[in-house]
Amino acid sequence: MKRLDRSEIIFKIFAYVILTLFALVCLYPFIFILSASVSSKAAVDTGKVYLWPNPQGGGLQIDAYAEIFSQSRFWLSYCNTLFYTMYGTLVSMLVAITGAYALSKSRLMFGRGFNFMLVFTMWFSAGMIPTYNNFVQLGVDNRYMYIIALGFNAFNIILLRNYFSSVPTEIEEAATIDGATEFQLLTKIYIPMSKASIATVTMFYAISRWNGYLWAQMLLGPDDQPLQVYIRTVLKDVMQGDQSGAEVNYSPYSMQYALLVCSIIPIIVIYPKIQKYFAAGVNVGGVKE
Repeated sequence: MKRLDRSEIIFKIFAYVILTLFALVCLYPFIFILSASVSSKAAVDTGKVYLWPNPQGGGLQIDAYAEIFSQSRFWLSYCNTLFYTMYGTLVSMLVAITGAYALSKSRLMFGRGFNFMLVFTMWFSAGMIPTYNNFVQLGVDNRYMYIIALGFNAFNIILLRNYFSSVPTEIEEAATIDGATEFQLLTKIYIPMSKASIATVTMFYAISRWNGYLWAQMLLGPDDQPLQVYIRTVLKDVMQGDQSGAEVNYSPYSMQYALLVCSIIPIIVIYPKIQKYFAAGVNVGGVKE
């Protein structure tokens, strides 16, 4: 067994301490909002919640959660967000995979020009107002058009294109000799060999859809707006001190924190399951031999 010298031991201890402190700093906001969402009204309003739930002056409460769950607007916006995340990610991945596969082929007619135009959209954009006017003229005012309008991301397509380009051409040539079509090449060879990159890009799209706020607020009607827009409305009411004159057992800030907890639960549950694909997906997809 190799024996570590003193300098290496010191370095390892230092690295572990720094990483542990960094992890605690990253974890603290999540612990705080969870604690504040169930702490007593007095403790939250006076700023007495630091880490763990504080029952001072009234005991722990889950009234903020009960109030949220009783509101139909919350469930409507939550269902809208689930709809946009699932179907929006599906549409975006369909565009990304097929587009990346075509652009990775040197035999694609005008392929260099198409690749240049794709990268060009990352360098220059029309700006928010022209983009908004374009969306309005195209009729992006409902959930289905919203999914289609935001179904394209140049960076993610380039990421997948670079990964597809790294697949050995000998495998494709052998399959072509055996009579494989383009569709079979994509579904039987490229997609199975690109699970890491595909999982990574899928997560990128899913998080983007889940956190979508700006364009949803600007383009969609009240019944089609996602959870993030609803949360922003509640936060605005909290900042303006709008409590509708009702006496409640929780602080308005507890309502704010409870909403944040509800909004991040799905991501926290899903993220660890595909985290292992991230490093491999980004590294391999971002480097071309």
